Amino acid sequence: MPTVVVPPPFRGPTLGVEKIEVPAGSARQCLEAVDAHHPGFRDLVVDAAGELHRFVKLFRNGEQLVGDALAEPIAEGDRLEVLSAIAGGSCAAPRARL
Repeated sequence: MPTVVVPPPFRGPTLGVEKIEVPAGSARQCLEAVDAHHPGFRDLVVDAAGELHRFVKLFRNGEQLVGDALAEPIAEGDRLEVLSAIAGGSCAAPRARL
């Protein structure tokens, strides 16, 4: 079975579980299989239109899935990693007040 690797920010629904084996043949099916056992997980990764959230990337065996990443095939023994990018503000130091 493929293994889904869940990043720390998305482990709330999985109750802290990092790796979950699922019976699935595509990236979308993997995420849905995780959600079937851990409700709320899918909503963290996929938006209401059924597309990946803007700051979510998927990797199969270390290679980023591009294009329609959710339709990509996932085979027996594959590792599907969910990566959540964190957006931040400016790194500039604040100016001293005179």
